[in-house]
Amino acid sequence: MCALRRHLHAVGALKHLLCEDETDVLLFPPLRASWAQVGQQSHVPLSGFNAKRVLFGTLDLHTGRRVLLPREHQRAADFCAFVKYVRACYPHDPIVMLLDSDPSHTAQASRLLAQQLDIELLFLPYRCPELNPMDSLWRHGKQLICANRQYRNILDEVQTLIDYLLKLPPQQALHKAGVLSPRFWLRLVLAKFFCGLT
Repeated sequence: MCALRRHLHAVGALKHLLCEDETDVLLFPPLRASWAQVGQQSHVPLSGFNAKRVLFGTLDLHTGRRVLLPREHQRAADFCAFVKYVRACYPHDPIVMLLDSDPSHTAQASRLLAQQLDIELLFLPYRCPELNPMDSLWRHGKQLICANRQYRNILDEVQTLIDYLLKLPPQQALHKAGVLSPRFWLRLVLAKFFCGLT
């Protein structure tokens, strides 16, 4: 963490600092605490095949902008497709992307493509999802949109989740992701480069 902070402090031309992560969206819903009559269990009807999609996403720690892309798998080719999509959304500015060390991220093809597209990949410490604000944003969205209900099909569920996350106002997205917390681990870095976060 200290090495990452030092590196980001040294990047004077930093324009966009993006946190990247993926989440699995399953047709069978995650079960969460819910209301039911006293003495009775809450019922969540399920049917069919438990379809799955992987939702790739970034959160811009300065602007709160989100970029989301659903894919069928989480392989290097899928991550490369997402990297190209991110670059298309930020066509000219330098990008630093904070992400975990998933094999799809560390694959040679992924690293080479990111370098060609002028996207610097900075890897978070191993097994530290709490450092990635996208993890908190996924948890918030899935709690409201996916939990305790089954959608007609996986495409409807994924699109509903995408629509919800993209419609959040930027400040609310940053708040839900924990970026505006006084204890956010990159708070001082953001305060140095991005005057909008005070």
